[in-house]
Amino acid sequence: MKLHDLQLNEGSRKTRKRVGRGTASGHGKTSGRGQKGQNARSGGGVRPGFEGGQMPLFQRLPKRGFTNINRKEYAIVNLDALNRFEDGTEVTPELLIETGLVKKEKAGIKVLAKGTIEKKLTVKAHKFSSAAKEAIEAAGGQIEVI
Repeated sequence: MKLHDLQLNEGSRKTRKRVGRGTASGHGKTSGRGQKGQNARSGGGVRPGFEGGQMPLFQRLPKRGFTNINRKEYAIVNLDALNRFEDGTEVTPELLIETGLVKKEKAGIKVLAKGTIEKKLTVKAHKFSSAAKEAIEAAGGQIEVI
Protein backbone atom coordinates (compact mmCIF):
# COMPACT_ATOMS: atom_id res chain seq x y z
CA MET A 1 0.00 0.00 0.00
CA LYS A 2 1.26 3.46 -0.88
CA LEU A 3 0.20 6.92 0.24
CA HIS A 4 -1.85 7.52 -2.89
CA ASP A 5 -3.80 4.29 -2.23
CA LEU A 6 -5.15 5.53 1.14
CA GLN A 7 -8.84 6.36 1.36
CA LEU A 8 -11.45 6.71 4.08
CA ASN A 9 -13.41 3.69 5.27
CA GLU A 10 -17.04 3.46 4.23
CA GLY A 11 -19.16 5.38 6.75
CA SER A 12 -16.24 6.87 8.69
CA ARG A 13 -17.27 10.44 7.82
CA LYS A 14 -20.95 10.33 8.77
CA THR A 15 -22.64 13.72 9.11
CA ARG A 16 -24.25 14.62 12.42
CA LYS A 17 -28.03 14.13 12.70
CA ARG A 18 -29.57 17.56 13.40
CA VAL A 19 -32.45 16.51 15.59
CA GLY A 20 -35.63 18.54 16.14
CA ARG A 21 -35.49 20.62 12.95
CA GLY A 22 -38.88 19.74 11.47
CA THR A 23 -40.09 17.41 8.73
CA ALA A 24 -38.03 19.09 6.01
CA SER A 25 -34.81 17.87 7.65
CA GLY A 26 -35.40 14.42 6.17
CA HIS A 27 -35.82 12.69 9.53
CA GLY A 28 -39.61 12.51 9.61
CA LYS A 29 -42.23 13.99 11.88
CA THR A 30 -40.50 13.31 15.19
CA SER A 31 -37.03 14.04 13.76
CA GLY A 32 -35.43 10.88 15.10
CA ARG A 33 -36.47 11.55 18.70
CA GLY A 34 -39.17 8.90 18.91
CA GLN A 35 -42.56 9.32 20.64
CA LYS A 36 -42.81 11.39 23.84
CA GLY A 37 -40.54 10.84 26.83
CA GLN A 38 -37.72 12.78 28.42
CA ASN A 39 -35.41 12.70 25.40
CA ALA A 40 -38.17 13.80 23.00
CA ARG A 41 -38.57 17.14 24.81
CA SER A 42 -36.53 20.23 24.05
CA GLY A 43 -33.87 20.56 26.72
CA GLY A 44 -34.61 16.97 27.72
CA GLY A 45 -32.13 14.31 28.72
CA VAL A 46 -30.06 13.75 31.84
CA ARG A 47 -27.08 15.68 33.12
CA PRO A 48 -23.52 14.46 32.50
CA GLY A 49 -22.53 11.77 35.02
CA PHE A 50 -26.13 10.75 35.78
CA GLU A 51 -26.39 6.96 36.16
CA GLY A 52 -30.16 6.45 36.28
CA GLY A 53 -30.48 6.99 40.02
CA GLN A 54 -27.57 4.70 40.93
CA MET A 55 -25.03 6.44 43.17
CA PRO A 56 -22.75 8.16 40.63
CA LEU A 57 -19.09 7.19 40.36
CA PHE A 58 -17.77 10.59 41.45
CA GLN A 59 -19.81 10.30 44.67
CA ARG A 60 -18.75 6.69 45.33
CA LEU A 61 -15.02 7.43 45.18
CA PRO A 62 -13.17 8.64 48.30
CA LYS A 63 -12.16 12.30 48.40
CA ARG A 64 -8.61 13.18 49.44
CA GLY A 65 -6.73 16.42 50.00
CA PHE A 66 -7.66 19.94 49.03
CA THR A 67 -6.67 22.67 46.58
CA ASN A 68 -5.24 25.82 48.07
CA ILE A 69 -7.01 28.75 46.40
CA ASN A 70 -4.17 31.09 47.43
CA ARG A 71 -1.46 28.97 45.78
CA LYS A 72 1.25 30.91 43.97
CA GLU A 73 2.47 29.42 40.70
CA TYR A 74 5.85 30.58 39.46
CA ALA A 75 7.15 30.67 35.90
CA ILE A 76 10.26 28.47 35.85
CA VAL A 77 13.57 29.38 34.20
CA ASN A 78 16.50 26.94 34.18
CA LEU A 79 20.16 27.94 34.31
CA ASP A 80 21.04 26.54 30.88
CA ALA A 81 18.44 28.89 29.32
CA LEU A 82 20.32 31.92 30.72
CA ASN A 83 23.40 31.13 28.61
CA ARG A 84 21.84 32.94 25.62
CA PHE A 85 22.52 36.34 27.23
CA GLU A 86 25.83 38.21 26.86
CA ASP A 87 28.30 38.52 29.75
CA GLY A 88 27.36 41.26 32.21
CA THR A 89 23.68 41.38 31.19
CA GLU A 90 21.11 42.27 33.83
CA VAL A 91 18.44 39.56 33.47
CA THR A 92 15.05 40.88 34.61
CA PRO A 93 11.53 39.38 34.34
CA GLU A 94 10.75 41.92 31.59
CA LEU A 95 13.78 40.77 29.57
CA LEU A 96 12.80 37.11 30.00
CA ILE A 97 9.26 37.80 28.70
CA GLU A 98 10.63 39.92 25.83
CA THR A 99 13.03 37.17 24.69
CA GLY A 100 10.31 34.51 24.95
CA LEU A 101 11.90 32.42 27.72
CA VAL A 102 8.80 33.05 29.83
CA LYS A 103 5.31 33.17 28.31
CA LYS A 104 3.43 34.50 31.37
CA GLU A 105 4.99 35.86 34.52
CA LYS A 106 2.27 34.30 36.74
CA ALA A 107 3.02 35.05 40.43
CA GLY A 108 6.68 35.59 39.67
CA ILE A 109 9.77 33.91 38.26
CA LYS A 110 11.76 31.14 39.91
CA VAL A 111 15.26 30.18 38.75
CA LEU A 112 16.13 26.48 39.03
CA ALA A 113 19.53 24.80 38.71
CA LYS A 114 18.93 22.51 35.72
CA GLY A 115 21.95 22.67 33.43
CA THR A 116 25.05 24.80 33.86
CA ILE A 117 25.72 28.52 33.49
CA GLU A 118 28.92 29.79 31.85
CA LYS A 119 28.09 33.52 31.70
CA LYS A 120 28.61 36.21 34.35
CA LEU A 121 25.09 37.60 34.80
CA THR A 122 23.10 39.68 37.24
CA VAL A 123 19.84 37.80 37.64
CA LYS A 124 16.76 39.46 39.15
CA ALA A 125 13.91 37.09 39.99
CA HIS A 126 11.33 36.45 42.69
CA LYS A 127 12.78 33.13 43.86
CA PHE A 128 15.96 31.05 43.44
CA SER A 129 16.69 27.46 44.36
CA SER A 130 19.73 27.16 46.63
CA ALA A 131 21.66 25.22 43.96
CA ALA A 132 20.87 27.92 41.36
CA LYS A 133 22.13 30.64 43.75
CA GLU A 134 25.43 28.81 44.22
CA ALA A 135 25.86 28.15 40.50
CA ILE A 136 25.25 31.78 39.47
CA GLU A 137 27.63 33.09 42.14
CA ALA A 138 30.24 30.44 41.25
CA ALA A 139 30.13 31.67 37.63
CA GLY A 140 30.91 35.19 38.88
CA GLY A 141 27.37 36.51 38.65
CA GLN A 142 25.04 38.08 41.16
CA ILE A 143 21.49 37.34 42.24
CA GLU A 144 18.85 39.81 43.38
CA VAL A 145 15.53 38.77 44.90
CA ILE A 146 12.78 41.16 43.79
